[in-house]
Amino acid sequence: MNSIINNFEKIKTLVDNNKINIIAVSKSFQYEHIKPLVDFGHRHFGENKVQEAQNKWFKVKQEIKDIKLHMIGKLQSNKAKEAINLFEFIHSLDNPKLAILLSKFENSLNKRRNYFIQVNIGREKQKGGIMIEQLDRFYDFCTKELNLNVIGLMAIPPNDGNESIYFKNLMDLKNNLGLRELSMGMSGDYMEAIRYEATFIRIGSSIFGNRS
Repeated sequence: MNSIINNFEKIKTLVDNNKINIIAVSKSFQYEHIKPLVDFGHRHFGENKVQEAQNKWFKVKQEIKDIKLHMIGKLQSNKAKEAINLFEFIHSLDNPKLAILLSKFENSLNKRRNYFIQVNIGREKQKGGIMIEQLDRFYDFCTKELNLNVIGLMAIPPNDGNESIYFKNLMDLKNNLGLRELSMGMSGDYMEAIRYEATFIRIGSSIFGNRS
């Protein structure tokens, strides 16, 4: 059996919950490396650059209609239109300017997408995400004024050994807003994220191996 399939099956066994969506993070891998998992029937894949995703997935998605692409990296405003065309899920909605553009292109392209608001849960300058104190107002703006389909929250916690605290904080914020979905947890901490109600986990190296 292909090692990628083996790795994926191990994670599925550990997760053992049909409410958890495993996003196989395929960024920086060639399609030939990812293809065994597509052939196996997995459908959720994560990319963090619009252009790379376009080059890799555009033709594949024409042939395999039920592939679901997740934009998990920072989304630049000038890539908003391409992102609406390509991705079913956008995990990095984090500022009003981007929200306005996404709404505009949803309307002009007649497409409806699923959004996670990215929260800067550790208040890190180098990371994207809305600050916690701005979250309620931003959520209202996105959903009530722009009619975006915000399904949940996303965060990338600081790598300081306190993941549980950040995961719990994000879970509480999600529950306060009455949202269903939580995008959190990666190869090193996804089991802990699931303890705090993660419904989408983003797994790269534990499935595909280390990036060169």
